Amino acid sequence: MTNVDVHQHLWTASFLAALRARDEPPFLDGWTLHTAGEPPYEVPSADHDVTGRAELAAADGLGRALVSMSAPLGVEWLPSDEARPLLAAYHEDAAGLPEPFGAWAAACVRDIDADATAADLDLGFAGLQLPANALADAAGYARCAPLLDLLEARGLPLFVHPGPAPGASPGPGWWPAMVPYVQQMHSAWFAFRAFGRPRHPRLRVCFALLAGLAPLHGERFAARGGDEGRGGVDPDVFVETSSYGPRAVDSVVRVLGTDVVVMGSDRPYAEPPQQPGFGLGGATAYAFRITNPRRLLTGKD
Repeated sequence: MTNVDVHQHLWTASFLAALRARDEPPFLDGWTLHTAGEPPYEVPSADHDVTGRAELAAADGLGRALVSMSAPLGVEWLPSDEARPLLAAYHEDAAGLPEPFGAWAAACVRDIDADATAADLDLGFAGLQLPANALADAAGYARCAPLLDLLEARGLPLFVHPGPAPGASPGPGWWPAMVPYVQQMHSAWFAFRAFGRPRHPRLRVCFALLAGLAPLHGERFAARGGDEGRGGVDPDVFVETSSYGPRAVDSVVRVLGTDVVVMGSDRPYAEPPQQPGFGLGGATAYAFRITNPRRLLTGKD
């Protein structure tokens, strides 16, 4: 039995070099990150030290930690001639990370190339991460359909993560994470319900950060003509817990139950929970860290 964290970030040497080779966002100047939608960010170098991160994962008791390219960078939204070198650098190193790491693949969403993504998935990735703002409406699902068809055909999951926040209002450093990221996840949750699930009936999907707490809006959804209560909880739609604690997780569990919640930490941007079961008991901790991630990743109980 393996404890799994489905949501971490770890930039390896090739990806760091590819970011430093650029002079337009996203790029690194030394360890200063520049993106189109957020103020410059001083990246602690230790956050992306593979050996040190492996030791942290072991201390957390993890048998597997899935890393992904940070979608808020905006790499997936670049034109393909700019995105491909960054994607290639990410995939090259991420596929070879040591135990206990695994990784999510990434894909350009501005110029869809399902064949390129298929080749990346062939390297052994757990599934595909896409930015939430690429899956926010019917047009997004139409554009990304070849990628989602590929995942369905291979029985691999989709991980929906906040994308870039261009034009975000000036404010404190926490603003993008608390406002545009959450708004994106809220939109993506309902867009999947309206446009994604009808088009991709066999797709397993996991939404980061408890889908921006969108599941808690079920009563309003029903009051405004939605189909809340018809068909119950979708057993193949998961949410992960990053940056939230017992109150939020308990609230989501009251709506979705324990079977579709998986543990994600968002390390190095947040810490794993002090209580693996968020105060809901040992059986819940086992479900969040072992049973549910296994079903998300393999489709098997």
